[in-house]
Formats: sequence, structure tokens, C-alpha cells
Amino acid sequence: MTNPEAPSSEELAELRRRYRLERERRVRPDGARQYLTADAEFGYYADDPYAAEAGERAPVRDRVDVAVVGGGFGGILAGARLRQQGIGRIRVLEKGGDFGGTWYWNRYPGIHCDIESHVYLPMLDETGYVPEWKYSPGEEIRRHAVRIAEKFDLYADALFSTSVTSLTWDETSQAWIVTTDRGDKFRATYVITATGTLSELKLPGIPGIENFEGHTFHTSRWDYGYTGGTPDGGLTGLAGKRVGVVGTGATGVQVIPKLAEDAGHVYVFQRTPSTVDVRANRRTTARDVGADRDGWARERRDNFLRIVSGESVEDDLVADRWTSSAGLLEKLLPSFRRPADRRAFEAAYEIADAAKMNEVRARVERIVADADTAEKLKPWYRYACKRPTFSDSYLQAFNRDNVTLVDTADTHGIERMTERGVVVGDSEYELDCLVFATGFSVGVSGVHSGKLSVRGRDGVQLLDAVRQRGPRSLHGFTSNGFPNLIRLGAMQSAPSVNFTHVLDEHAVHAAALVAAAEAEGAVIEPSREAEDAWIAVLAEGAPDHEWFHAECTPGYYNGEGRGRPNAPSAYPHGAAAFHDLLKRWREESMDEVLKAGQAS
Repeated sequence: MTNPEAPSSEELAELRRRYRLERERRVRPDGARQYLTADAEFGYYADDPYAAEAGERAPVRDRVDVAVVGGGFGGILAGARLRQQGIGRIRVLEKGGDFGGTWYWNRYPGIHCDIESHVYLPMLDETGYVPEWKYSPGEEIRRHAVRIAEKFDLYADALFSTSVTSLTWDETSQAWIVTTDRGDKFRATYVITATGTLSELKLPGIPGIENFEGHTFHTSRWDYGYTGGTPDGGLTGLAGKRVGVVGTGATGVQVIPKLAEDAGHVYVFQRTPSTVDVRANRRTTARDVGADRDGWARERRDNFLRIVSGESVEDDLVADRWTSSAGLLEKLLPSFRRPADRRAFEAAYEIADAAKMNEVRARVERIVADADTAEKLKPWYRYACKRPTFSDSYLQAFNRDNVTLVDTADTHGIERMTERGVVVGDSEYELDCLVFATGFSVGVSGVHSGKLSVRGRDGVQLLDAVRQRGPRSLHGFTSNGFPNLIRLGAMQSAPSVNFTHVLDEHAVHAAALVAAAEAEGAVIEPSREAEDAWIAVLAEGAPDHEWFHAECTPGYYNGEGRGRPNAPSAYPHGAAAFHDLLKRWREESMDEVLKAGQAS
């Protein structure tokens, strides 16, 4: 089925049957429990290979205006927007050795952003920077994170190679007591948590993983001491070596072509193929993106956000595979795309979805020479079941003699590891090195995992409150019982494929809350009634996408095949509308979250 035109009813019926079959081949009874976290005996996978060993320093004992937990783009943008509001002492705490978050940790060969850099990199207008590439390499993104931190003087009070261990509200001082794994214990009038959605790396729970005598590492801790080279390639240390890769998502799609250039042989262990669309990366100039006028970057990113949020615009400024396929994101992101005649909409949606996926599969067939390999690389599921990937070199890598695709769908992944390699079915693949391109536990951060203890009024634990009453907040940022605590993230707000844009809007909102509280001598804390009202807004018009994700191939979007809860967890009309709502609220209704405070 490689016809990119609209499929017939018979073809749609056959696609549904094939999708169900391919899904059942991959569903595992252990679901998300198939993965390990880098704890205890596997903690060395999370060590920082990029920073010098953290030396001794005196524990910090002072008070700051704002403590920001996390030094990725969320934390950096929160700090920058606080500076713009005139806030004085801002302390960013980051477990890595520098700013950058995901882009500090991920430095693997071939790493690029999959969102156009001119909309992905935040604060381009404010820093005067114009990205060099349509899709930036990781190092350009990491340097931009540092650029923002330097411009807004965030290094002054920052603590790196430091993990926050607890946040405890002290009613007497009207401040949070912050403790860390470096012995710090200080107070902060406000705390902003920006611990991200991609911070806890995960490993496949393969029996015998501890027995393998070869070399292993996770892509977010790339071992250039072993491989040689840089993110641009030149991995001379892999010459003649047999390298295995577990994971064919966004990371695997980027790193495998680079490994193929230099390794003796590459074995790609695939459970589910990704959709791999055209990237068409190229160098860009300021003229290409209209960077010769004020506000060009904001205009461009707003345009992109409105398109992928299902809104109409006059011109598509980015014009890439994200925007051309934006209509298919309706099952992934809340949007306005909900006509009254739902039956007719779903029928048209399925036809458009099938046409797009036929196009993706046809591309595999055109590029990959070996018919059996090509068939295994075809994605048999609907477009919004997995985050799409983009590459002009991944599929081509399978035409090389030194690359072998090992399909593990019927064995539900690698069955076991031995001292010499990995076992799939009746075959053992001897390896010198095994690379885990298995990503992160999406949405699991220190706050949500329980690693970071948060105690609000009367010593109530945040996680206990969530377990007892469910997630409760106003706009996803603040919660009753947890004064002056602002959380950045997707829960009860509005996600988008361009998460840095979301984070920047969140940072603007958080900084405005702090500035208003400072101006009025108030404490930031919504009432229970304000929380109830917001939860009601989330529930009203929430899209029914549970059935769609229940039929999807296993992945992190649907809890590894367990389905996706239909609880109202996001604003139902999309990120663009949510940001407009926040702006209006700041102009009209901020008093409902500000309470009279005590003298500190």
C-alpha cells in the first residue's frame, strides 16, 4: 500500500486490520515497567561526563528572592523574565555542570532540533541572534542557552552540579527552605520548579544487562572518550568495532547514520519503526527569515504555534513537514479543530491520516534497496501515535553493507544479554559496544517522581495532596496550600510540539506573578474555589482522544499500550488560545491568586 492518494474504503479497512495486527505484536504485559531508571546499581549511567568532578564548596546559608529549580530552558527563561521584572537575587539550581538542560546532557553525534531553530530558540529578538541553520545542531542550541543566561546575569548566584532534595514552606519566615545534596540550606521567598519533561533517563530492563562485558552508555551521556569524534562525527574509536543501538525514536534516527559512517558494523535493534519524513536542513540567512525587522522571531513562532494548534493564518512562515501535516496533530494536541459533525470529521481525518502514512511508507520503499529491510522499516500505525521524526540520512544508512536491522517486534525487544552480546530469537549478536538510545521518562521529573520532597502549609506533601485529591491548580502553575510555589510544565496548562515556546510563555506568567506579589506585599496562592473553576474549564469541551490512543502502537504517548487517560489534564483549546487566556487574566484577574502576606 504505497499509493499517496486518498485511500478507498477497502484500503482503509485493510489498514485498520494491519494496524491492529502490528500493535498486538508489540504490546508488552509489563507496559512502562519494561524500563529501568538510572538508580542504585545503574546509577553510573546518569553520571555527568561533561563537567569536571564537583569540588568541595561551603554549603550555602542565605536568603534569595527566587530559587529556580532546573537550569534548562524553562529555568533560564524564568530567570530572564524575572530579571526583566526587576527581581534581584535569583538562584538557579541545576544538577548538570552548566545551563542547557536537555541540550547540556544530549551531545550525541548528529544531534539537531526537529523544530525549526528560528521558532525553537527562545529570546532571539532579545539577544539579537539569528540561528545558522533551519534546524540547529545541539551545540548551537546549548550555546544559545548559555547566551541567555549570560545576558541576564544568571550565573551570579547559580549552583551547578547540585540537586535539590527538599522544599519546605516555613510559615514564620514566609519563605521556602531549600536543601540540596551538597549540604545547602537556604531560604527563598518564591520557588519556581522547571525540572522539565526530559530529565530522568530510562534504560530497557533487559535480563542480563549487568552481565555484558562490552562497553555501554546512554545517548544522553555520550562517551566520546570511547568513540572519539564530536557531535559532527569522526568517531575514530569505533573503527572495526561492532556497535549495537537500542532505540529507533528521535535520538536513534539521528545517531545511527553517524555511527554507520565510522563503526565496523552497526546492529540496529528495532521494536517499532518511526515515521521518518523529509528534513531538508540547510543554512539560513537573516534575510531568509525576515530577521531585519523588530519582533521577527515572535511573529514567526506565534505563526507556527497557531498553525500546529489548529488555527487559521494567512501565511505559513515556517512551511515544513510540521505545518503541512498540522491537521493530523488534532489527536495529539488540544485544538479548536472540533466541528459539530464529529462523524464526518473523523472520516475525513482517517482518510488524510492514511494518505500521509502511505506517503511515509512509500518514501521508505523508494529509498531502502533491500525489500525485506524496507518492509520492516515501514511504520504501521496512525500519524499521531508517535512523535514524527525527520531525516535525510537515516533510511539511507540501511543501504550500507555495515548496517543490519534486527527486528524485535515478535520477541518484544531484546530477549536477554550475555557477556558477549544480545540475544533475539535464535540469534546472538556479538558486540563490542551497546548504545541505549532509549530516551527519557517523559513527564517524570523530581517533583512528580517523589525524588524532590515538597511540603507546603502544615507540612502537607505535594504528592500526597495529588494522590488524595488529584492534580489541582490554577492554570497549572499554582496550588492551594503551597504558597509562592510556581510550577512550569504541561500539567493542566497547554502543551505544544514546540515546548520552548510554551516554556517562555510560562516564564512570562511566572515572573508576572512574582512581580505582582512583590508590589502588593502578597503571597501567591489560589483558593480552592479558583482551582475548582479551572478544573471545570479543563473539563468543558475536553476532546475524546482516549479511544484513538488505545488503538495506537505502544509508546510513551499511550503508556506503552495501556491507553491514554481521558481525564481533563490540559486546556482543551490549544496552546495559542491558552497563552491568550493567560495574558487577559494577568490584565484583569490577578488579584484572585494574591493573598495578604506576613512581614518576612
